[in-house]
Amino acid sequence: MDPVKIGIIGIGNMGGSHVATIGELKNCRVTAVCDYRPETFENPALPSDAQRFTDDEEFFAKADCEAVIVAVPHYEHVSLAWRALETGRHVLIEKPVSVHKKVALELLEAAKKYPDLRLAAMFNQRTIPAHRKIKQLIDSGELGEIRRVNWIITDWFRTQAYYDSGDWRASWRGEGGGVLLNQCPHQLDLMQWLFGMPSRVTARAAFGKYHDIEVEDEVTALLEYPNGATGVFVTTTGEAPGTNRLEIAAERGRLVLEDGKLQFRRNEIPMSEFCRTSSTRFGFPDRWEILIPAEAGSSHQHRDVISAFADSIRKGTPLVAEAVEGIRGLELGNAMLLSALKNRTVELPLDADEFAAELEKLIATSRWVKPEVRAAATDDFSKSFNK
Repeated sequence: MDPVKIGIIGIGNMGGSHVATIGELKNCRVTAVCDYRPETFENPALPSDAQRFTDDEEFFAKADCEAVIVAVPHYEHVSLAWRALETGRHVLIEKPVSVHKKVALELLEAAKKYPDLRLAAMFNQRTIPAHRKIKQLIDSGELGEIRRVNWIITDWFRTQAYYDSGDWRASWRGEGGGVLLNQCPHQLDLMQWLFGMPSRVTARAAFGKYHDIEVEDEVTALLEYPNGATGVFVTTTGEAPGTNRLEIAAERGRLVLEDGKLQFRRNEIPMSEFCRTSSTRFGFPDRWEILIPAEAGSSHQHRDVISAFADSIRKGTPLVAEAVEGIRGLELGNAMLLSALKNRTVELPLDADEFAAELEKLIATSRWVKPEVRAAATDDFSKSFNK
């Protein structure tokens, strides 16, 4: 079976990494790239015969590719994905699918015209073995009904040099948001993938608390679920060394993922049953201490997503994440930001028009002036996702 011909739009940190990743795969190959900065074509992993374009219209008109990876600043994700579909190409969109729910819905509606084309999202953390194991435990009923979820994800530390390294970063005009839109789409996607969507969100956010930026770099959110369960989500790019701890309290016990270990304290009797039937006033259900074997990390996350994308095109096998699923994590982040901006609880489903209008106000009143872009060409980008 011939390898899938892939074109990549945007050869910055992420797109450049995808060039190298695809070089490791047999089911696809890079045949075209597009970036307005010709210097990005010096990427040593780029095949010598790959077409090179500095204009996206020329790319869509002439590129010899049957699928496109979109790895550009957030506001362009939807327009370029739309163009790829219109020209008959499958699409894999880097996270987030869009800046806000309203535009994402428009893309998904347009995609219905092209049922034979794949529209995928780069939610690579779904491939991490520990996350897949948690999904299995929830879906199988092993945990029982979930009562509480806490995720402290504060190891997305970023320096000022990071924010100064791109002229689109850290402003409402260029990026559309901060930690919720750039770093945490991974965890927001996992939150909805694992636990479903909450019915109410109440959040507080700090804007430029740790950095000279205008978007959010710290968020604390309370989530309320339809079954009465609650969740707390805490994130920031201003804390080092930071924490990545997911704790799930369920009827059958407590599951914790932290420091690469998946620990399950399993109740022999579900806690609600023990509460109703036990004659003791201060006791706990007997429990088992279980260390569940599952690696916490994977060095092949992006490779697994791209390989599944190519296999889906050739063989019809499932994607790691369809783009339609990306709207739910996006909606969750939008709701947190809207709650913080309005200082009130937000009901879900989110009013997409209300959030879009609020974002337009931020863009219109933005006074952010980017400093001179500071290059950081010697940085090891893999440190971003191999913490």
